[in-house]
Amino acid sequence: MVNAFIQERELFSPVTPFHSGFLKRDKHQIYYEQCGSLSGQCILFLHGGPGAGTAPAHRRLFDPKRFHVVLFDQRGCGQSRPQASLDGNSTQDLIEDIESIRKLLGIDKFTLFGGSWGSTLALAYAIAHPNHVKGLILRGVFLGTRSEVNWFLNDMGRFFPEAYERFAGHLEQMDRHDLLTSYFNRLIDPDPAIHQKAAESWASYETSCSTLRAGNRYMGGPSALTMARIEAYYFVNDCFMPANHIMNNIELIDHLPVTIVQGRHDVICPPITAFQLAAKWGKKANLEIVDVAGHSTFESGIAHALMAALQEV
Repeated sequence: MVNAFIQERELFSPVTPFHSGFLKRDKHQIYYEQCGSLSGQCILFLHGGPGAGTAPAHRRLFDPKRFHVVLFDQRGCGQSRPQASLDGNSTQDLIEDIESIRKLLGIDKFTLFGGSWGSTLALAYAIAHPNHVKGLILRGVFLGTRSEVNWFLNDMGRFFPEAYERFAGHLEQMDRHDLLTSYFNRLIDPDPAIHQKAAESWASYETSCSTLRAGNRYMGGPSALTMARIEAYYFVNDCFMPANHIMNNIELIDHLPVTIVQGRHDVICPPITAFQLAAKWGKKANLEIVDVAGHSTFESGIAHALMAALQEV
């Protein structure tokens, strides 16, 4: 089902976690927090990037009286440590982190809630552990394929040429034939003057293309480095999944209900991927295309559609 309009509603008031902590796994300290009601229905929030981290605003999507919400910062980002680390950082590691958090908190099943890269991780976890998933709510679907990465790096600029010109222009002309490799080499360079500038260029490009209304949006500081370095690392490694891993394994999870919220004008993760995923999923899939929206969670139409989906959990 495709709905063009979603009834608008406000985000919930700011909340603070009732519990937070760090899960130690090998060399990583994984930050996690719990919000809402411990007796409520359990939701696991999976942030994007990879490497973007969680933010207090994410808690405001969930009714604290109805839900027990678990959020965590994936390896190398947010409050997790070591920051911007690529050591032992892969999709399988993140899946195992989720399992460790689930067991630590004594959760049997949860609804997975993830957007962009968070949708990838939600799907990858569900395929690996379907018995611990009640359902999924996804936004801005990304399946971690090479064609999607190539779109992001090379073709997205057809819609945001100004942002693309700044992005490619950070590199010398001779390095622009392979943007991913050229950027990744700079992002892992030990010299902060090199890796930080590359990170700010990468992160600003993505942020500038994330909403319906275009703009030159700058992103800097540690958050730019964690997102750019980790994202490029995953892209260089095909998101640590076999080719077409998710679509090839939908039969393992198509008995679960899924709501997919997709911006019609999402240029970072174009709607065709969400459409194809819903078509392959079958009867248990509900696709909500929001006409006046791009990629970002907090564009009003997207946020409202996500909150409407949560009302059905």
